[in-house]
Amino acid sequence: MAHDEPNKVCRVAVIGAGAAGLVAARELNREGHQIVVFEQTDHVGGTWVYDPHVETDPLGLDPARTVVHSSMYLSLRTNLPREVMGFMDYPFRVVEGRDCRRFPGHKEVALYLQDFAAEFGLLSFIRFRTEVEYVGRDPNNENQWIVRSNAEKRDVMEEVYDAVVVCNGHHTQPRVAEIPGIDKWPGKQIHSHNYRVPAPFQDQVVVVIGNAASGEDISRELASAAKEVHLSARSITSEVIMREYLAGPGNISLHPMIESVCEDGTVRFQNGYSIVADTIIHCTGYSNHFPFLETEGIVSVNDNCVGPLYEHVFPPVLAPSLSFVGLPWKVSPLPLCELQSRWIAKTLSGKAHLPSKNDMIEAVRNFYVQNEAAGRPKRYTHNIGHCECEYVDWLADQCGCAHVEDWRRNIYALTSKNRASHPQTYRDEWEDHNWLEIALLDLSNCGY
Repeated sequence: MAHDEPNKVCRVAVIGAGAAGLVAARELNREGHQIVVFEQTDHVGGTWVYDPHVETDPLGLDPARTVVHSSMYLSLRTNLPREVMGFMDYPFRVVEGRDCRRFPGHKEVALYLQDFAAEFGLLSFIRFRTEVEYVGRDPNNENQWIVRSNAEKRDVMEEVYDAVVVCNGHHTQPRVAEIPGIDKWPGKQIHSHNYRVPAPFQDQVVVVIGNAASGEDISRELASAAKEVHLSARSITSEVIMREYLAGPGNISLHPMIESVCEDGTVRFQNGYSIVADTIIHCTGYSNHFPFLETEGIVSVNDNCVGPLYEHVFPPVLAPSLSFVGLPWKVSPLPLCELQSRWIAKTLSGKAHLPSKNDMIEAVRNFYVQNEAAGRPKRYTHNIGHCECEYVDWLADQCGCAHVEDWRRNIYALTSKNRASHPQTYRDEWEDHNWLEIALLDLSNCGY
């Protein structure tokens, strides 16, 4: 697709109406593009919309299972304060009569995204209850895309688009730990994707694998119902976190990774300690999954690395007609998705320009080499927590807009500090005087 002329108008398909898809639609619409947003549920908000139902396969691996798209457990609250959760030009303000906490629950985030969609008139662009079955290049024009969708599972439609923006999220396809002996282990296994409340685990001995946010939250909550909770993690390096856990409920224990399990129900950890458990809960994350996308091998997912992608967004060979929003993690996601979407929209309109295909390929190759030299596993390709500030500033430069404000970064840093020092209580111990710790913070610029 040529982009020599400015203000080019493209017909764009956006896959998904979660946070990434909504802000992509907003930015594309602002640039004057003609957009259609495909959403397979009947609501906006993606994974933030709580669903009490769980899947027919509790591990979430059976391709024939009844898929539930939300991964929210009932008690989930944000692990970032609302001040940095929101989009840059649409603050996540307190609304009277709703959840006013600085770290609100999932329902409040879903309501915020609904408000965002209404504020910017996005609902008219969305085709609800419409599943995208296929996205592939048009055989008659390799710069365009065929999109086949199925509305209400009875109305199949094929259309041609100039560009496709993939925003289908990455909290639907579970990853599970590989455990020697698990095929003959008699207990129950589930993935955190299908965890909702602790009641089903009453008086059980439960092993939770993974000490990221969901593993920590779920293990603490389970302690109120389970007989014992054993948290198994690849690495528990923080003495503070260990002290917090051991000072909490007396029925939580910390362990290294599982070495093996046995037919008699035994779970053996790598330190030689063993228990007999009823349930193993895999809080082990998700796989990037694009079952609808056919690129003839140009874009693939290898150990959760989607690539090759220039700056986590554009496949060099297919740019700018194919792009991805929201792949990076260990970040403040909504502002990052906003800037990625703005870059895509401006690139499609001709106001922003990409390097040559060869230069983008070389940049991706150098990025992979740097990651390997730094000892980062391939599955951490899109973990940019160590360089998020530089990345979002770079995105802003591509869009010709202001960098993310310092006050956001300072709040984010203080949140990380508080979470590390008191992980069990940081959400509710953030008093207003904590703001004094934020250097150079001008509250008048926060929009609150």
